This record gives sequence, C-alpha cells and structure tokens, in this order.
Amino acid sequence: MLRDLSAQGKPVIIQAQSTRWRCRNQQCDRRIFAERLPSLATPFSRRTTRLAGIVKLFGHGAGGRPSERLMASLGMPVSDTTILRSVKKSVTVQTNRAVVRIVGVDEWAWRKGTTFGTVIVDLERRQVVELLAHRSAATTADWLKRHPEIEVVSRDRAGLYADAAREGAPQARQIADRFHLLKNLRETIERQLGRFEAPIRESSLQVGDGSDTPEQMVIEPSDGCSEVATQDRLLRRGRDAARQAMFDQIRGLYDAGHAVTEIARKLGLGPRRVYR
Repeated sequence: MLRDLSAQGKPVIIQAQSTRWRCRNQQCDRRIFAERLPSLATPFSRRTTRLAGIVKLFGHGAGGRPSERLMASLGMPVSDTTILRSVKKSVTVQTNRAVVRIVGVDEWAWRKGTTFGTVIVDLERRQVVELLAHRSAATTADWLKRHPEIEVVSRDRAGLYADAAREGAPQARQIADRFHLLKNLRETIERQLGRFEAPIRESSLQVGDGSDTPEQMVIEPSDGCSEVATQDRLLRRGRDAARQAMFDQIRGLYDAGHAVTEIARKLGLGPRRVYR
C-alpha cells in the first residue's frame, strides 16, 4: 500500500498488484523476484514517486519544521526528520560530474549550536556540492585542492574560509557574499544608532522617599568603555532598579496581609507575575 495525494488535497491509499517469480536455480543467491513499478514507486518505498518528490521539494525550499507544518495542512503528514532525511539522501545519491567554477562556502550545523560542518554550493546551478564533516580551514582546503577548476570562492568575512581558499585554491578570486555584507552593515548601523536608544521608562512606583520623580542614575564613562556600552549599562541598571522597586512594593503589601489577587488588582499586574 502506498500513500498519495488526490486532486482534492486529501490522502488516499493506492493498492497495486505486482507479479512475483521464483527462481528454480539452486545456485542463485536470490530465489524470489518481484515486479518493479518504477512509474509508481521506487523499490522498498512506502510513498509514491510523486509524493517523494513533493517531500524533497518542500525540504529544499523551506527546511524541516516549516515543511512539516505546510505538508500537514495539505493533508500529507510527514515528520521533519523524514523530510531532512530525504534531502540528505538526494544529495548523497546525486552524481553531478559537471565542472564547478563558482562555489559558495559557509558553515552548516549538523546539530544546531553543537556540531558544525561546512557546506559547499555550486552558485551557478544552485546545488549543494559537498557537506564536509568539520568546520576547519584544513578540511575545506583539502576539498578545494581536488577541484583546480574553481575560479571564484564566495564566503563570509571571517578569516577561517579565507585561509582555506588561499591555501586550497590560490588561483581563485575571493569575494564576500551579499548576505554577510548586508548582515555586517546592519550590525554596524545598530551599533552606531545604539546611543540614540529610547530612554528608560519611568516606573509608576514610588522609590525611596515616595517622590513622584524617580532618582536619575548617572554613570560616568570609564576608561576603555565606549559610549554605547555605557548607555547599555545605564539601561540595564535602570531596569534592575524598577524591578527591585516593584518587588519591594509587592513584598510590603504581602507582609501587610493582602492577598495575592488583591495585590495584583491594586498594582495592575497578573497573579502569576505576583507569584513570581
């Protein structure tokens, strides 16, 4: 039985009958042969060829978790691990012997935040060429040495892959890819505009002697401390002071015998926040 997708977007079951033959030759290693149905499904598969192609297409386009949600909405429930496994399988069985001229090199996570490798992409054909097991200059340089036809290496602005390209493909021209250029530009703008961040909101609580105006804290910039870092310290200290003032007022009301629900109603907070 094989799963497929009907025109209405609902899963159906296809029951196919195939012929089986038995070999009478005692020297034959395989005694039973079954008829293949290549137009319907590959051998030993549990899904049709059309559904397997849709799984691989979604995996390449959206990844694991997003594809799982999309396919469940379309009536084709497939787990994210199955989707990623189909993508990896298509990469390993692919025999692309075309000449690779322009490659993109970047890090790739085998396990997010834990184990990293290197992905190499043919930018002309937009296909993954190789997944290296390690994120290192030596491993990447060894792969580049085996492909002397490479003319351009697109990479991030870190030094690891720059060293690998200089050692493994000295004949190639190195360029910085557009994604990392825009990312670095955004980070630089954020650092420059960080000093113009909105001031700390004044807490509605009365701190200290009960005056309406909270005490303004001043932090003198120390030697070796930038203006942005000083502003971050000021913002963080203001948030800590407001949080401490809120805690002191809640604690005072609780010690005075007020119930949690009454404290939450008086301060305009949720009961769970008062509990915390």
